Amino acid sequence: MQFLLAFTVAGPLIGAVAALLPAPPGLKGKSPDQAVLRHGVTVTGVILVAALALALGFDHDQPSRMQATTDISWIPALDVRIHLGVDGISLPLLVLTALLTFLCALYSYFKPPAGPSPKGFVALLLVLESGTLATFAVLDLMLFFLAFETVLIPMYFLIARWGGEGRQPAAWKFILVTLLGSVVMLLGLLLVGLKAGTFDMVALATDNGRGLSASLQVIAVLAIVIGLAVKTPMWPLHSWLPDAHTAAPTVGSVLLAGVLLKMGTYGFVRIVLPVAPEGMHVFAPYLAAFAVAGIVYGSLACLALARPGAKGDLKRLIAYSSVGHMGFVLLGIASMTPTGVNGALFANIAHGLITGLLFFLVGAIKDRYGTADLDTLAGATGAALYGRAPRLGGLLAFGAVASLGLPGLAGFWGEMLAMFGAFQPAEGLSRPAFLTYTAVACFGTLLTAAYLLVVVRRVCMGAKPAADSPPLADVQGYEFAAWTPLAALTVLAGLWPAVLLGLTDPAVQQLLAGGKP
Repeated sequence: MQFLLAFTVAGPLIGAVAALLPAPPGLKGKSPDQAVLRHGVTVTGVILVAALALALGFDHDQPSRMQATTDISWIPALDVRIHLGVDGISLPLLVLTALLTFLCALYSYFKPPAGPSPKGFVALLLVLESGTLATFAVLDLMLFFLAFETVLIPMYFLIARWGGEGRQPAAWKFILVTLLGSVVMLLGLLLVGLKAGTFDMVALATDNGRGLSASLQVIAVLAIVIGLAVKTPMWPLHSWLPDAHTAAPTVGSVLLAGVLLKMGTYGFVRIVLPVAPEGMHVFAPYLAAFAVAGIVYGSLACLALARPGAKGDLKRLIAYSSVGHMGFVLLGIASMTPTGVNGALFANIAHGLITGLLFFLVGAIKDRYGTADLDTLAGATGAALYGRAPRLGGLLAFGAVASLGLPGLAGFWGEMLAMFGAFQPAEGLSRPAFLTYTAVACFGTLLTAAYLLVVVRRVCMGAKPAADSPPLADVQGYEFAAWTPLAALTVLAGLWPAVLLGLTDPAVQQLLAGGKP
């Protein structure tokens, strides 16, 4: 198990180096470009198998215990250690990251993004995977920061070199805003580690802030939350997200929404809640206020983009929807209750599955129509996907109803539990304030349903095309292979939520209790 976790984290880095080397003559095949893309599929497939083996070998009777741990001294002077481990909170995120990266590599093999040599693309994709997996596996504050930052460079180049229109400004905005937030976060992490005498996240969580004064916790939480909120992204620190999603290639958008946004919310649960509970208690009402503001703002922005004549971009609309969905995650965390935090972790996974599928679908629509502009897609009678490409239209409608939180699908449970947590927040938090936030969040669910149903009506419905209309390809075999796991898991998580909640709940209970069983 120790080897599996270490290999899962470091394997993509080894694969990235190999991708840049010349391929052996026997592996080049007819096209060196296809050979390196095939290498990406192979490496990410091996990492997915390793992550699944890790999940199968995980002791599900003790999900609150750190398992597959490695603890090696790295910088003795600062007591920084190469400390890895996985519990019920991080395991689902590790598997989600490995799955989405493999599906992106598989999709890119058949539909390579337009841009420079595939060598660089595959290497960056693997570095991105390694950094994301490391973020969910490391148990040292300094290693967490390094892994947290590792993903920025590959994502910057994926947007800047393989993105679409406006990619350069979007890439620069992404890197500058997130780096600025990370610098502030680093100061908070250093303050905690140096004052507590250790950077070990397990020891800090067990101490539960008892070694840190209340004022120091407040300062540290403020600094750390800024960095995490930028990556989440929390309104009003979200401005980089719509531009980055709109300009990014399809697989870049899938990974950005599916796993990179989860790094910020994971940091809230793994670091802020257990390490500085008094500081978090001070900021929880404000965090909840920003969360519900993001829910309403994201939904209103989507409604504005969806209306006829707005020239709204479908990718941009899905990006704004992420601001709203991550607002539910932050609301659950801000409640500081097991119910709310479990809902936040469930919503994290659900958002990764559903929004990953939606970005795949929007990319396919853009490839077929040459645009993601809603007015152009709708035209006079609607894009009529139900009539022209029924499987593609059906999948888009499925993704939309899953995203709006239809009961029986994954999107329902996380948002419901987050609002239940806010309805009855932790002791000491203002219940009238949180009741107000819950009411606003409920209103946000209605707005979410409104804009997603408008999108389905405009893109999927409409008159049947004329007989002389050019044919529109329906779902291809490689698209079916890349999208089916996400749709299937969305249904599975919706019908059997105990699969996830059985992992996260014991770990969350122990985390909020200060590491005590």
